Amino acid sequence: MVRNFLNRLEWPVLIILVVGFGLAPFAPPHIYEKIMMLSAGELSKPLDWFDLCMHGTPWLLLIAKGVVSLRSKESF
Repeated sequence: MVRNFLNRLEWPVLIILVVGFGLAPFAPPHIYEKIMMLSAGELSKPLDWFDLCMHGTPWLLLIAKGVVSLRSKESF
């Protein structure tokens, strides 16, 4: 089920999502700020958690698609 969803996602769409939404705003990338806040234990507001999820989702989808693609090529 998840594999089918990831297979239907196109690589260019995921890359555009990561570059456009996963890194926005670009100086510094918002996801970087949120990860630093998380590692410092400063991620406490619900809006900060929402931001982390929103900017991190494209990255997670890209990584998951990469893993699924690599595993499917190994099985052949």
